[in-house]
Amino acid sequence: MASSANGQDFDAVIVGAGFAGMYMLHKLRQAGLSARVFEAGDGVGGTWYWNRYPGARCDVESLEYQYGFSDEIQKGWTWSERYSAQPEILRYQNYVADKLDLKRDIQFSTRVTSATYDEPNALWTITTDKGNTVHARFCIMATGCLSAARVPDFEGIDDFTGDWYHTGDWPHEGVDFTGKRVGVIGTGSSGVQSIPLIAAQAKHVTVFQRTANFTLPACNRPLDPAVAAASKQTLLEDRKHALTTAGGIICFEYNERLAEDFTEAEVEAEMKARWEAGGFAFLGAFGDVMLTKSANDKAADFARREMRKHIKKPEVVDLLLPNDHPIGVKRLCLDTDYLETFNAPHVELVNARATPVSRISADGIVCGDKEYKVDAIVFATGFDAMTGAILGVNITGRKGEKLKDKWAAGPRTYLGLGSAGFPNLFFITGPGSPSVLSNMIVSIEQHVDWITDCLSRLTKGNLRVIEVKPDAEDTWVAHVNELAATTLYPQANSWYMGANIPGKPQVFMPYPGGVGVYGEKLAEVANADYDGFALGA
Repeated sequence: MASSANGQDFDAVIVGAGFAGMYMLHKLRQAGLSARVFEAGDGVGGTWYWNRYPGARCDVESLEYQYGFSDEIQKGWTWSERYSAQPEILRYQNYVADKLDLKRDIQFSTRVTSATYDEPNALWTITTDKGNTVHARFCIMATGCLSAARVPDFEGIDDFTGDWYHTGDWPHEGVDFTGKRVGVIGTGSSGVQSIPLIAAQAKHVTVFQRTANFTLPACNRPLDPAVAAASKQTLLEDRKHALTTAGGIICFEYNERLAEDFTEAEVEAEMKARWEAGGFAFLGAFGDVMLTKSANDKAADFARREMRKHIKKPEVVDLLLPNDHPIGVKRLCLDTDYLETFNAPHVELVNARATPVSRISADGIVCGDKEYKVDAIVFATGFDAMTGAILGVNITGRKGEKLKDKWAAGPRTYLGLGSAGFPNLFFITGPGSPSVLSNMIVSIEQHVDWITDCLSRLTKGNLRVIEVKPDAEDTWVAHVNELAATTLYPQANSWYMGANIPGKPQVFMPYPGGVGVYGEKLAEVANADYDGFALGA
């Protein structure tokens, strides 16, 4: 690999080849900049490359969970279902990668291990587990918000004589549970999606639930060809509209009226219509569902009533109905036959809050003094969200400062895009941006477009360095915290707060102000020649 006189191999190194890394590579090429992507997997896809567990499916509707930057690309692809399954999403990503000839600039099966800022030369030195050392002006973390799988550190896990799996790192050849006793630990999104399909195969399934989650009906179905065709005519304009909304989604409207402005009959009718439509529309029933307990209680009570209708076993009804947190403050789950699965005689539910999993034995899972014998274990235990994959790279900034040390009390960024002391380092959908509270594709495109414009500004201005100013970072962190405090989000031990990782600081990480408001701030910063950033030669 040839280096330039100043030791620079590329204008930018991108870490990760999921939706974010792929689009970032495309935009940098368009801007005339050289780039190399390093990807740990042996193909594109990111989250959708690794998450191949049974039932893995997107919870944003297919027509909105796709790129919106190319009319040619979107018109050349047709989705089959309302909510796409993992294999179809991965096929779509490969279709885009081939269409744009992206793979020639991606080094697969290569994990970035460190990124160190070289101050005298204003370059990042990037090293990988394959022995690569490259230099670039910019280091762009496209590592995804849900990509660092968390396997609990249970005592005895190495003693287990059966097979165990994590939903976020599923064998590509699949797993056959026919005739097996399976223990599933965790009932978040991946548990809710996988348990019905695991139970359809297995001889016996024991589900270990620490926290009951609100689940909404997905109402998934084949996509109406007429609807899909109509979408092809409007997608690019629809994407502009999505960028002005709170969640980056236009398939439903958020009601701006407050719950108290509805009559009791209107409340019931509004919630019923949204529930029966399926998906996240339910949370848009009132303008204050996520702001006031009284409004949230109306939605939560309705959800529990609807959920109860699907549960026939009296001994599990109360266990499956969530009652310790407001609806929506933990990631909502869209389900297909999840609750009904527990009606089957071969499916058992264990209250792992009352009697936590204490260890893994050679033959199964131990809670208190009871051993549940299983042949296989599925850890549906989620991810070290938002920061895990970033901090999985040993990132060193100015004066030898480690990002993991700077973020020891919680992530600190300006706009979720960069962190003071780490010049020319960008995060795509990083902590402090809407990210996981939004349609990720929309937020990815929003960030990538902004970063590309920023790098073009630096190149045209003969500037080598852009760095977050500490006071701008302090102000933004305070703003995100203050905004989160006006919502109900901090009232749950969620992965939004980092609560699923022992020892991780309890800080609300995403920006809760909405994609549209956040986009206005991005535009304001750029129009003021990147106010809050220091630009230098």
